[in-house]
Amino acid sequence: MTARDYLQILQRDIHSTVCATVDGEGLPCTCVIDMMLSDESGLYFLTARGKSFYRRLTANPYVAVSGMKGSGTLSTLAVSVRGAVKNIGREKLDEIFHENPYMAKIYPSEESRRALEVFHLYRGEGEYFDLSQLPPLREAFSFGGQQTSGSGYRIDPQRCIGCGACREICPVGCIRDALPRAIDPSHCIHCGNCAEVCPVRAVERLG
Repeated sequence: MTARDYLQILQRDIHSTVCATVDGEGLPCTCVIDMMLSDESGLYFLTARGKSFYRRLTANPYVAVSGMKGSGTLSTLAVSVRGAVKNIGREKLDEIFHENPYMAKIYPSEESRRALEVFHLYRGEGEYFDLSQLPPLREAFSFGGQQTSGSGYRIDPQRCIGCGACREICPVGCIRDALPRAIDPSHCIHCGNCAEVCPVRAVERLG
C-alpha cells in the first residue's frame, strides 16, 4: 500500500484519533480529533479558534496522531502519524462538511461555523501496524517530502557469529535462519529481546 492508502485508513476507517501536542511548558497534551479529509498531500482536520488545541497548534505546529480499530487486541489495526501542520483557514471547510455530514449537527449554521479553521498535516511519517494477522504486520511510510527515520533493529552481518540466540528468543520468528542472520522489519515488534541476548552485540537499534 502507499502512504495515501494508510492516511485514508486513518481518516475513513478509524476517523476519531488521539492527537498529541505540547503546551506552553513543553508538556504533552492529548485530545480526540476527527480526521476529516485525506489526499496524497496529507490529512485535514479542524478546530475552533477558541479552543486550547488551536492555541497549541498555533504556537507549535507539530502533531502526533494515533488511531486504532478492532474489537479486541488481536483484531487491532492501528495507524500513527507525526508531522508538521499548517493553518489553511477556511479552505476545504465546505468539503469537510459535505464529506462529514454529522458536523452540521454540531455546527448547524454558517454563523456558528465562523470560528472554525482547517489545519493540514502536510509533511510527516507514520506507521501501520496490523495485529489481526500473526506475525503482526508493520509498515513505515512518509509523505510531503519527509523521509522515514527508521526504527527497530538490524543485525550487523560482519559481527554476527550465527549462534542462533536471537532466533530462539524472538517471539514472532522474524529472524532469518540462514546466515548471515537478518530481521524482517515488516514483522518485527521492536521488543528488543534479540539485542539483549546477542553475545557479540551484533544487533543494532535503529532510530
